Amino acid sequence: MSVHDLHGITLESLLTRLVAHYGWDELGKRIDINCFISDPSIKSSLKFLRKTPWARTRVEELFLETQFTDE
Repeated sequence: MSVHDLHGITLESLLTRLVAHYGWDELGKRIDINCFISDPSIKSSLKFLRKTPWARTRVEELFLETQFTDE
């Protein structure tokens, strides 16, 4: 998959799927950002990711690298 494959996928659905797959603890280990480690929520994470391009890029890269078992 490439970044072009993310076209049409909202950041919220991408993040929700990662959280369902990894859980907040593992997500915080894979991407060391405070919104995943300290009192995480979808809402606070989306707010941070929308303002922080480097973090959003890392989340998108992890999504593309992840082999989801429910596909």
